[in-house]
Amino acid sequence: MSTTLEIVRIPVLSDNYVWLMREPKSGCVGVVDPAVAGPVLAEAEKRHWKITHILNTHHHGDHVGGNREIKAATGCTIVGPRADRARIPGIDVEVDDGDRYRFGEAEAEVFFVPGHTSGHIAFAFRDQRALFCGDTLFALGCGKMFEGTPQQFWTSLSRLRTLPDDMQVYCAHEYTQSNARFAVTVETDNQQLLARSASIDAARARGEATVPSLLGEEKATNPFLRVDIPSVQKAVGLPGADPIQVFAEVRHRKDVFR
Repeated sequence: MSTTLEIVRIPVLSDNYVWLMREPKSGCVGVVDPAVAGPVLAEAEKRHWKITHILNTHHHGDHVGGNREIKAATGCTIVGPRADRARIPGIDVEVDDGDRYRFGEAEAEVFFVPGHTSGHIAFAFRDQRALFCGDTLFALGCGKMFEGTPQQFWTSLSRLRTLPDDMQVYCAHEYTQSNARFAVTVETDNQQLLARSASIDAARARGEATVPSLLGEEKATNPFLRVDIPSVQKAVGLPGADPIQVFAEVRHRKDVFR
C-alpha cells in the first residue's frame, strides 16, 4: 500500500500559495516554494510538525524568499533545480530532469520545465497524485515567459500533460479567475470551460480557493495545454499551424489581455 501526503495550503502575500506537506510514515515535513517564512513556521508549529525539507521549483523571490529563515529555524534540507543552483538561497541538494527524490516514504519525479524561468523544475509525486509545478502550469493558465522560449515552454507543458488525469495540480498562485476570463475568449464554445468559469466565479465570490485543480480538467479547459487542438488553433487564426507558434500567440494574447 502506497503512502499518502497530507497537504496544507498556506496563502501568503497577495495571491501566493505555499504548500506544507507531511509524509505520515516517516514524519517528514516539506515546504514547497516558501515566499515568506513567518506564516509557514506558524502553521507548522500549530500542527506540531517539524519542517525537514524545502522544495523549490524556481528562483523567483516569491518562491524562495523564506528559504534562509526557515532553514535557520529548523535545520531543514533545501532541494532545488541544479540548473538554477546559483539563484536558490541555501540550496543543499540539486536535482535535475528525471531524478527521483525520496521524501520520507514518498518519491518525487523531477521534471525540468523551462519557460517561465530558464531553470524551472516540477515535482511529481505519482503515487500520491500530487504535482507541484510552481509557475509553469496554473489552473487555466501558465506562467509568463520571462526567461524561456515558446518552444521550451510548450515542450514543458506537453510533458506535464502526459501525467495522469487524476493528478492534483498544486500551483503557486490564485490566478484562476483572471485566467478563466481570458480562456473563454479563446475557446468560446468549450462547454466544459464555460461551466468551469462559472463555478470559479461562484467559488471566489464565497472566498474559496480554486487550487489545487485536476490535471484532467486542465487538459480539457486550459488553452495553454490545448494549442495542438484544431479548435484552439482556429480560434487564434492559426489553423493547422505548429503548436509552438500557436502557443506563442496564445501567450502573447494573455500578456496583453485586460
